[in-house]
Amino acid sequence: MTTLQERLSTVRFRPDPEPHIVVDGDVCRECSLHACVTACPAGLFTPLSDGTVVFSYEECFECGTCYVACNREGAIRWRYPGGGYGVAFRDA
Repeated sequence: MTTLQERLSTVRFRPDPEPHIVVDGDVCRECSLHACVTACPAGLFTPLSDGTVVFSYEECFECGTCYVACNREGAIRWRYPGGGYGVAFRDA
Protein backbone atom coordinates (compact mmCIF):
# COMPACT_ATOMS: atom_id res chain seq x y z
CA MET A 1 0.00 0.00 0.00
CA THR A 2 1.31 3.46 -0.90
CA THR A 3 1.64 6.02 1.90
CA LEU A 4 0.43 9.60 1.62
CA GLN A 5 4.03 10.87 1.66
CA GLU A 6 4.92 8.54 -1.23
CA ARG A 7 1.94 9.79 -3.22
CA LEU A 8 2.75 13.42 -2.50
CA SER A 9 6.31 12.88 -3.69
CA THR A 10 4.93 12.32 -7.20
CA VAL A 11 3.22 15.73 -7.28
CA ARG A 12 4.94 18.33 -9.46
CA PHE A 13 4.30 22.06 -9.47
CA ARG A 14 4.88 24.51 -12.31
CA PRO A 15 3.75 27.85 -10.87
CA ASP A 16 2.07 30.36 -13.13
CA PRO A 17 4.07 33.61 -13.09
CA GLU A 18 0.80 35.34 -12.17
CA PRO A 19 -0.77 34.10 -8.89
CA HIS A 20 -4.02 32.22 -9.43
CA ILE A 21 -5.20 33.05 -5.90
CA VAL A 22 -5.09 36.60 -4.56
CA VAL A 23 -5.96 37.46 -0.97
CA ASP A 24 -7.33 40.91 -0.10
CA GLY A 25 -5.71 41.74 3.23
CA ASP A 26 -8.14 44.56 4.01
CA VAL A 27 -11.08 42.14 3.87
CA CYS A 28 -9.14 39.58 5.97
CA ARG A 29 -8.68 42.10 8.77
CA GLU A 30 -12.45 41.99 9.33
CA CYS A 31 -12.34 38.19 9.79
CA SER A 32 -11.57 36.58 13.13
CA LEU A 33 -12.03 33.00 11.89
CA HIS A 34 -9.47 32.81 9.05
CA ALA A 35 -10.93 29.50 7.89
CA CYS A 36 -8.64 29.52 4.86
CA VAL A 37 -5.63 29.02 7.16
CA THR A 38 -6.99 25.85 8.74
CA ALA A 39 -8.82 24.52 5.67
CA CYS A 40 -5.95 24.59 3.17
CA PRO A 41 -4.64 21.00 2.91
CA ALA A 42 -1.22 22.24 1.81
CA GLY A 43 -0.92 24.80 4.64
CA LEU A 44 -0.21 27.69 2.27
CA PHE A 45 -2.05 30.43 4.18
CA THR A 46 -0.21 32.29 6.95
CA PRO A 47 -1.97 34.71 9.31
CA LEU A 48 -0.03 37.87 10.15
CA SER A 49 -0.11 39.86 13.37
CA ASP A 50 -1.96 42.74 11.67
CA GLY A 51 -4.95 40.48 10.89
CA THR A 52 -4.13 39.93 7.24
CA VAL A 53 -3.37 36.59 5.62
CA VAL A 54 -0.58 35.81 3.16
CA PHE A 55 -0.92 33.05 0.57
CA SER A 56 2.01 31.23 -1.10
CA TYR A 57 0.58 29.86 -4.32
CA GLU A 58 3.63 28.04 -5.68
CA GLU A 59 2.68 24.60 -4.27
CA CYS A 60 -1.11 24.91 -4.37
CA PHE A 61 -3.16 21.76 -5.10
CA GLU A 62 -5.83 23.94 -6.81
CA CYS A 63 -8.57 22.22 -4.83
CA GLY A 64 -10.59 25.38 -4.10
CA THR A 65 -11.00 24.57 -0.41
CA CYS A 66 -9.85 28.04 0.65
CA TYR A 67 -12.39 29.72 -1.59
CA VAL A 68 -15.24 27.57 -0.27
CA ALA A 69 -14.18 27.85 3.38
CA CYS A 70 -13.76 31.64 3.36
CA ASN A 71 -16.79 33.42 4.78
CA ARG A 72 -15.74 36.92 3.68
CA GLU A 73 -16.94 37.89 0.23
CA GLY A 74 -14.10 39.33 -1.81
CA ALA A 75 -11.32 38.14 0.49
CA ILE A 76 -10.11 35.49 -1.97
CA ARG A 77 -10.03 35.77 -5.75
CA TRP A 78 -9.55 32.26 -7.16
CA ARG A 79 -9.01 30.98 -10.71
CA TYR A 80 -7.18 28.07 -12.28
CA PRO A 81 -3.58 28.76 -13.32
CA GLY A 82 -2.91 29.58 -16.96
CA GLY A 83 -2.51 26.78 -19.49
CA GLY A 84 0.42 24.49 -18.80
CA TYR A 85 0.94 25.82 -15.27
CA GLY A 86 -0.11 24.54 -11.88
CA VAL A 87 -0.10 21.19 -10.17
CA ALA A 88 0.48 17.87 -11.95
CA PHE A 89 -0.30 14.54 -10.34
CA ARG A 90 1.66 11.62 -11.78
CA ASP A 91 1.45 7.89 -11.25
CA ALA A 92 4.33 6.50 -9.23
